[in-house]
Amino acid sequence: MYGLAREILDETDGKICRHCLGRKLSKTIEGSNNIERAEKVSEELGIDLNDADCAICGNLFDKINDDLFAKIDDKINQLGIEFETFLVGSQIDKDIQKRDEELSEKFDLDVETIKKEVNRVIGLKIWEIYGKEAEFERQDIVFNVDLRKSPRVKIQINPLYIEGKYNKFKRGIPQTKWPCTKCKGRGCEECNFTGKQYPESVEELISEHVLKLTRGREAKFHGAGREDIDVLMLGSGRPFVLEIKEPRLRNLDYDKLEECLNRINEGKTAYHNLHPCERPRKAEIKQSSPDTYKVYNAIVKCDEAFDSEKLVELTKLNEIHQQTPLRVLRRRTDMIRIKHVLDLSYEIIDEVTFSMRIKTEGGLYIKELISGDEGRSNPNVSEILGVNAICEQLDVIEVSEK
Repeated sequence: MYGLAREILDETDGKICRHCLGRKLSKTIEGSNNIERAEKVSEELGIDLNDADCAICGNLFDKINDDLFAKIDDKINQLGIEFETFLVGSQIDKDIQKRDEELSEKFDLDVETIKKEVNRVIGLKIWEIYGKEAEFERQDIVFNVDLRKSPRVKIQINPLYIEGKYNKFKRGIPQTKWPCTKCKGRGCEECNFTGKQYPESVEELISEHVLKLTRGREAKFHGAGREDIDVLMLGSGRPFVLEIKEPRLRNLDYDKLEECLNRINEGKTAYHNLHPCERPRKAEIKQSSPDTYKVYNAIVKCDEAFDSEKLVELTKLNEIHQQTPLRVLRRRTDMIRIKHVLDLSYEIIDEVTFSMRIKTEGGLYIKELISGDEGRSNPNVSEILGVNAICEQLDVIEVSEK
């Protein structure tokens, strides 16, 4: 059992610390940790490892001491951060890593690297001090510890993701912040030096408040599609994820936050079912699937009286071939998309006006379905009725869950 230990001691002239010896013996000698394994070797072979000048790490583990954890605590307090989960990353001298790898290769050892042990030792102490959990997949913060010279500590604060749904009750509000088209966001007389094309957005009406609560650096809004600026978002709302970058505080009372937001923004927007989520959700809600759908209510205005009997033909609409609409061509790839109308009903208002409730696959442009968009949308309402028609008013009634 101790033959490998003797070989390693001979290779290092006995100059090896408990951490490094125990690490190399982790697959051959039982023990709850590397220190315990090394102590067994020390006792069995009658050697003293206390004063060893480690030929592998140069006694690197001596730097993981009270002074280091005081620096970590100072950094946490300085930033004033809240966290429940964490990860430790470290930087150590490349020569140390090289010596560690060479010793493992010499004896064909498939054991933990020195960097992994450093991270684990630091992580265990942080868990002991703060009672927080180490998390390898998704963590609130990352402690970056540089042990190459005098220990230095940096803390990476990972984003907070908040999922919910929003309603928009006022026309003229875009979903996200629009930079001024003239100054490109720098600020000019035309935008009153705000850098914005519109004074407020669905994004800003929630993010400005959440940024203050979390003391975050920046917010980014991820919506499950978007409605035009002149379109209302009614019904149960449109799903979204709000990403808060570098939040120092993340333990929010979401019921209280929702109540506050809806009171402040009454008549403009409302936010519902707010709750924390994981990073993948921001991509998931943007992905269309064959099962996703949207329901709209459109007011259709024709330039002359329509034949009411032809309205029945609208209920038969199914497969729609839409080339990228002219109004969004500057920011969308010019291509033909095939979408489907799932259900359609109508109600006549007067001889040139009717309302249309329409359920479609996500991604179908309703305004162009009505107007025809100079022949880019086929079939279309104008073509079927034989008169020019436009969407005078549009509301989103429902956006399906993804």
